[in-house]
Amino acid sequence: MLALNWPNRITIIRILLIGPFVIALLHLREPGWGEFARRSALVLFFLMAVSDGLDGWLARRLRQESMAGRILDPVADKLLILFSMLLLAGEGTAVPGARIPPAVAVIAIGKDIIVTVGFCVVYLTTSRLYIEPRRSGKWCTAAQLAMILAVLLAPDLPRPLGAAPRVLWYAATALALAAIVQYYLAGVRFIDAHEPRPAESGPPAPPESRGRQP
Repeated sequence: MLALNWPNRITIIRILLIGPFVIALLHLREPGWGEFARRSALVLFFLMAVSDGLDGWLARRLRQESMAGRILDPVADKLLILFSMLLLAGEGTAVPGARIPPAVAVIAIGKDIIVTVGFCVVYLTTSRLYIEPRRSGKWCTAAQLAMILAVLLAPDLPRPLGAAPRVLWYAATALALAAIVQYYLAGVRFIDAHEPRPAESGPPAPPESRGRQP
């Protein structure tokens, strides 16, 4: 049963906020809605970013860390990144002048798909849940979220910061590739250490004779 403590409630609220965030992104190019939709997306993104830090802080502060929280938190991040990449890289839904290159979106989404499939393979192979965030994965998520923020802010950025979205495109892509390699190696090591080994086959050894030889 899902432990609905306060950290988990906040994480669930963050997941629910993805819905209106996506609706705002879908209206970015509509006449009369574009600027309002972009600013609404920024406000929602800010709320989700604050809640992302708040739920982890509360879990540690109240000692309410749980397996449900360890699953829900990355799910919330992956859903936010998935929908953001799909829409902000789309020709009809991108921020004008700051469209995310399709290759960047494909690598970002592909990384999450590979990690999710790897999680399933590890569980099916070892019958164990293996959730251990890696440093490269955390950096990758942080860079991707910073990239989304920079893209949404692009029309308001001063000239000296105009290249920020482009710099973050490359940084997020490089970190995504590094995270794929690190998670793959970690998964292989975990499977090698915990995969059930088949029992050695062969006829049972005969019992020792306890009587005297004839």
